[in-house]
Amino acid sequence: MTTVIAPRPAKRTIKDLLLGEEFKKQVALALPRHLTPDRFIRTALTAMNRNPKLAQCTPESFFQCLLDLSALGLEADGRRAHLIPFEDRKRGVVVCTLIVDYKGLAELIRRSGEVSYLRADIVCENDVFDYQFGSGAFLKHKHARDGRGKIVEVYSFVELKDGSVDFDVMGIEEVETVRTRSRAKDNGPWVTDFPEMAKKTVFRRHSKWLPLSPELREKIEKDDEPLTEQERFAAAKPVLPEEDGTGFGEALSEAAEGLEEPAPTQEAQ
Repeated sequence: MTTVIAPRPAKRTIKDLLLGEEFKKQVALALPRHLTPDRFIRTALTAMNRNPKLAQCTPESFFQCLLDLSALGLEADGRRAHLIPFEDRKRGVVVCTLIVDYKGLAELIRRSGEVSYLRADIVCENDVFDYQFGSGAFLKHKHARDGRGKIVEVYSFVELKDGSVDFDVMGIEEVETVRTRSRAKDNGPWVTDFPEMAKKTVFRRHSKWLPLSPELREKIEKDDEPLTEQERFAAAKPVLPEEDGTGFGEALSEAAEGLEEPAPTQEAQ
């Protein structure tokens, strides 16, 4: 009697999943009108080309970041949002983490219509800068024409729909303290786009005092940066109901089982 062994299905890579119809259907449910699934997926592929290490991430963490992005209506374009691979040395895997910078947060707020004017900026030592809180509060800032010098402060300024204004100011030492708590302090936008991350830092603190809608506040606060690598890895499984009708949950689970485990890093070996 001859036993016929069915061949194992071919292992699908993250790129294969990204180009599959299941994922396209899933993101189409969440994307706003100004984004199409094809454009969203093309931007994600471009991010992988810029940073090949993203292909080594666990598929669960990578696709969870993309689903979070689709819910926000942002792209992983390296300007408003960044996909950053982190090595989990204890588990010997690479985990993808989403970081939304100031331009991404500003786009979300402008899109909401809850704020009529928004600006965050860095202040350098040769700029003209003065402010006062409390009674007679004001903020004035003028860039130096030449040789602005090093960054010393950063601020967020907002005018609400009712015409009222509010602002917050942070010294660069406070920003650096926040940076030291981030897993990405020596990687990603904290290195390549420090001014934008400094603006994001002061704006996120400022936003806690603004009368924003619960939905918008949830989007602003949806930032996993303070989590440890282990916490992010534990939370990286996409929340995809089996009855959603798209088949993406089953396809992702099946493909994840068929993927080769990422090779442990040298530090983890």
